[in-house]
Amino acid sequence: MAKRHFGTIRLRSSGRWQALYSHDGKVHSAGTFRTKGDALVRLSTIEADLHRGAWIDPKAGGTTLDDYAERWLGQRHDLAFRTRELYDYLLDHHILPTLGRRAVSNLAPSTIRSWHASLAQTHPSTAAKAYRLLSAILRTAVMDGLLVSSPCRVDGAGVERPVERPVATVPEVGALEAAMPDHLRLIVILATWCQLRRAELLGLRRRDVDLRNAVIHVEQSRTVTMRGKSLIKAPKTQAGRRTIAVPEALISRISDHLARFTGSGPDDLVFVGVTGVPLTANVLQVAWQRARASVGRTDLRLHDLRHTGLTLAASTGATTVELMHRAGHSSSAAAMRYQHATKDRDRIIADALGAIVEVADADSVRADRSGA
Repeated sequence: MAKRHFGTIRLRSSGRWQALYSHDGKVHSAGTFRTKGDALVRLSTIEADLHRGAWIDPKAGGTTLDDYAERWLGQRHDLAFRTRELYDYLLDHHILPTLGRRAVSNLAPSTIRSWHASLAQTHPSTAAKAYRLLSAILRTAVMDGLLVSSPCRVDGAGVERPVERPVATVPEVGALEAAMPDHLRLIVILATWCQLRRAELLGLRRRDVDLRNAVIHVEQSRTVTMRGKSLIKAPKTQAGRRTIAVPEALISRISDHLARFTGSGPDDLVFVGVTGVPLTANVLQVAWQRARASVGRTDLRLHDLRHTGLTLAASTGATTVELMHRAGHSSSAAAMRYQHATKDRDRIIADALGAIVEVADADSVRADRSGA
């Protein structure tokens, strides 16, 4: 048996040379080699890795991405329910089927690049989400000592580049409103002129609608999980919890809806199905698809009404900070310093939007009279 300053090598009965070394009180094998020189070179490399802090425990390095991702997700108690669902979906459908059986230590940058390029060809937005998740997992693997550095090195791979969404015209908004079932017409109104998200609309309660002061308080949202369970939660950010000024021209329509379709209790949902049960996303989507088809705008998603409303709000002269407030977007610390001015200006924005509604209503009445 030959000894050296670092590690030990010995000739096995097979004629190959085995290299051993000790670290943190444990004996590790560096493998077997055809020649003594190869074994010595391997030990020298390991010694250098130890000195520069780049050593990886051979046993830990053999952990598969399947196993490590499961442990990583199990330790993320900070994740919201829908975020955990999304991560489960991305792992099960887009990451682990291709990379799961590989050892974490064997995930090379070229492997990650090839996987991402293949996914991005057909699902670019999903590819960006999956890449961000994988990158987060492997950054933790670096901290855990399974990797020296993350192999996620594809420039721009985690950036989503959504196409510019379409905008409806004011007459089209009116046509879409008319095409929706009576109990869902207010959905179009609030999505456009108050810029509410789908989940915010589904979670809106009678208590959140203050007609006397012409404002809507966004205090909660209601979504449906991938398993069909209704989930009510508070806004993710402080910016999401907001009070929105309602255009005065809409007050009578909102009041009419509340009287006809909403229960009298303060916690009763503003939007329910025809049988009185909470409105589901699927029922709303079916009604929306029929309405947009009837007006020839099958390219419009329901969320595009919010985009339309914010575009119209911007045309009134609203500043970026004011739009961020109205939309419930998170803002920077600098923008938050001007939030006091936003609340005053929000009423002006609402009044300007109301003027657009009144013009559209007047045009509709004239058109009906001329048609008669």
